[in-house]
Amino acid sequence: ENKGIALNERPPSGSFASPGVRRLARELEINLAVIKGTGRKGRLTKQDLHSYIKMRMSKGLEKSIAPEKEIDFSRWGEIDKQKLTKINKITASRLQRAWQEIPHVTQYDDADITELDSFRKKMKVLGSDKGVKVTFLPFLLRAVSLVLKEMPRFNSSLDHKTENLILKKYINIGVAVDTPEGLVVPVIKEVDDKTIIELSKDLMGISSRAKEKELKPDDLTGSTFTISSLGGIGGTRFSPIVNPPEVAIVGVSKSKWVPVFNKKTDSFEPRYLMPFCVSYDHRVIDGAAAASFTTRLSSILSNLENFED
Repeated sequence: ENKGIALNERPPSGSFASPGVRRLARELEINLAVIKGTGRKGRLTKQDLHSYIKMRMSKGLEKSIAPEKEIDFSRWGEIDKQKLTKINKITASRLQRAWQEIPHVTQYDDADITELDSFRKKMKVLGSDKGVKVTFLPFLLRAVSLVLKEMPRFNSSLDHKTENLILKKYINIGVAVDTPEGLVVPVIKEVDDKTIIELSKDLMGISSRAKEKELKPDDLTGSTFTISSLGGIGGTRFSPIVNPPEVAIVGVSKSKWVPVFNKKTDSFEPRYLMPFCVSYDHRVIDGAAAASFTTRLSSILSNLENFED
């Protein structure tokens, strides 16, 4: 009984494949039956396999799982239906594509922000005199921008067509903002050229426009990196999804006071630690670089000289 066409058999189109091509197809898990040969007399070549792979990458991954049948949940009790907002639909589509196409890896770390938190409280008083709300996020923006300057690979994008890495010399950081309509990521431009107060003003502006549905197209484009902060809500750690065409994203969780042993004093001291992580595209960034990134970011956050304007 014929149960289908095996990879090493003759496709129904009449094309043939050499043992080497069949072996490569097995390694790449490609069904020869779906490829048209361009060799002599329609013979399948290795170049046909490579062309097929590039075509599939440009069109996105093929759906391998059939959609589930619609379920009538009302059979078991009362239900309510809510329509997805436009933002919900766009976000869902982008995140699904990012998760399917990008090989994600996440590196976790903690930053000691004890001194920085005290400094922020002083800056908060200074900002209130100017009508500016100073949160911890501007300090994080500054710190990340400093790391991106030192490690430009994290501030890049992958060009699939030309197979080049585009290193950007400007630093625009997207900040995930939760709104009644869903998650949006407005962009703070030229982060590396702004003071803590200027960054605070920008954050107040985009947050207000996001919640009032007044964001302009320019507010949502041009980001080179993204920060997702859940520190004001709670949780210990999470793994954010890279925001394409970027190659990395920082996630921040709620800071907490913990006892840390000090070798110099031979005693435990209360320190304010911020859990954070960086999720990255493993095609562009390797584990050693990610560990260096989190280590450097932690170091910058612990040194107040980096935040004195």
